[in-house]
Amino acid sequence: MRSDYVHGYSDTEACRLSAQAHTLEELLHHDTVFPEGCRVLEAGCGTGAQTEILARRCSGAQITSIDMSESSLEAAENRLRQAGFSQVTFEKADIYHLAYDTGRFDHVLVCFVLEHLARPVDALKELKRVLAPGGTLTAIEGDHGSFYCHPETSEARRVVQCLIDIQGEMGGNALIGRQLFPLLRRAGFRAVDVTPRVVYVDGSRPEWEEGFSRNTFIAMVEGVATQAVARKLIAEDTWAKGIKDLHAATGDHGTFHYTFFKGVAR
Repeated sequence: MRSDYVHGYSDTEACRLSAQAHTLEELLHHDTVFPEGCRVLEAGCGTGAQTEILARRCSGAQITSIDMSESSLEAAENRLRQAGFSQVTFEKADIYHLAYDTGRFDHVLVCFVLEHLARPVDALKELKRVLAPGGTLTAIEGDHGSFYCHPETSEARRVVQCLIDIQGEMGGNALIGRQLFPLLRRAGFRAVDVTPRVVYVDGSRPEWEEGFSRNTFIAMVEGVATQAVARKLIAEDTWAKGIKDLHAATGDHGTFHYTFFKGVAR
């Protein structure tokens, strides 16, 4: 399903995804509501962090969650069963070649997946094929180019750029959030509404400092340290200073800014 997942499949990454989902739930999903009895496809469920939110908020919907990673599917299914949700079916599937009939689902959700795909428009076209007339496709993506902090140093900016560059080399696009509207239109959707979801963090929001600044964003950047140095994108000492400077932008003397984008194609 993914060209290659830049963040890897470690237990550390699974914990980061959980922290991200918990912290961002209200910001991203306060308006994610699918009615009782409808058929929902979640494309690219990973380890189930977003699936659990979807199942809780749309308890009457019948959800099919797909991914290409068998280990991720197993982890997601265990997670949902332990949480007491039984309305989710997990299946291994290729987002480019779905085995479902045309018009099979009433709604489709694809969250933090398109950024990892080499052919996002082709994926969206296939998701559109399995969407019933009158249904919706919801796509949520971040945009690493929207990040800035205070205080900000050239080293801090450089380590973030390393993540952007590595993801691009692996066939993904870390700047895809700003492109959601044209991508959905190119895929054949006509009624498209995209809204920015802005994260702003300062010392008065300690839960966001911990949940987003440290455990989501900085942890995500730190995850490509070995790759960045091995590919000679950055010197090891410059990397260390950049990460230190990102941490310095947390607390009472700093601020973090980041923008997510949520598109609903009707």
